[in-house]
Amino acid sequence: MTNSKLKALILGRSGQLAQALIATKPAHIACISLGHREINLAVIGEIESAIAAHRADIIINTAAYTQVDKAESEPTEAYQLNELAVANIAKAARNSNARLLHISTDYVFDGKQGTAYTTGDTPNPVNLYGASKLAGEQALRKNMPLGSTIVRTSSVYSQYGTNFVKTMLSLMSEKPEVRVISDQFSSPTYAEELARFLWIVAEQDSPLPLYHWCDSGKTSWYEFAVKIQELALRYGKLSKAIPIIPVSSQGYGAAAMRPGFSQLDTSDSHPLFRPTPWQENLESVIKQL
Repeated sequence: MTNSKLKALILGRSGQLAQALIATKPAHIACISLGHREINLAVIGEIESAIAAHRADIIINTAAYTQVDKAESEPTEAYQLNELAVANIAKAARNSNARLLHISTDYVFDGKQGTAYTTGDTPNPVNLYGASKLAGEQALRKNMPLGSTIVRTSSVYSQYGTNFVKTMLSLMSEKPEVRVISDQFSSPTYAEELARFLWIVAEQDSPLPLYHWCDSGKTSWYEFAVKIQELALRYGKLSKAIPIIPVSSQGYGAAAMRPGFSQLDTSDSHPLFRPTPWQENLESVIKQL
């Protein structure tokens, strides 16, 4: 659908993905971005009013509770945003004849299979965040079985907002050393490339109900941190190297368990767009910072 009048409503305005969507928006698409100050996702009527006011054809839901460790002690807050709000958005979209594009996560998987997860693999989350995101997927399917698409992604980073790359750079400039987990593997995802993929999906006449999207290749958090430092030194974003110490998940002692291997298989997405190796995307982000 190269519809010259496509109108998109983006939910979750302050997040890095919403900012990336605005930065990469094709010229022929009109879009408005709303955050929690402008819209209460607990109220279906407010969502319907926003869809009507902006005459939105498609809603892109990037709003989510994403604090993996904190979710363990804040289950109500996590489920409110990751499940109940999604059910409300789905009902409002269905009632308004708008399409819905919803973002989910690799953390719906348990990480035990050791090969990249396809869209046909069965989710089995190991932490509360993953369970709440899976509940959101199920709420979406139940309330809007037609006209909705889920895109699962992983380890999103960019020049916007808060993310692993920016956190590492600030720690590397302030600390004598950093400890980084070396036994969890996934594919990092550059928010702007994910955003470009989402705009392509938004314009499809009949997109699949589920896609996986991330940069190509896989890495551990430790290897990712080593590459961040190497590139930051090369482009003058850091003045000196510090030791990066690999630690096990157990040794790190985070509140939430995480899947040991959660790489996503993106082959269903390749007919629309092919991902770039994570090293190349990371380099372009570091240059921009």
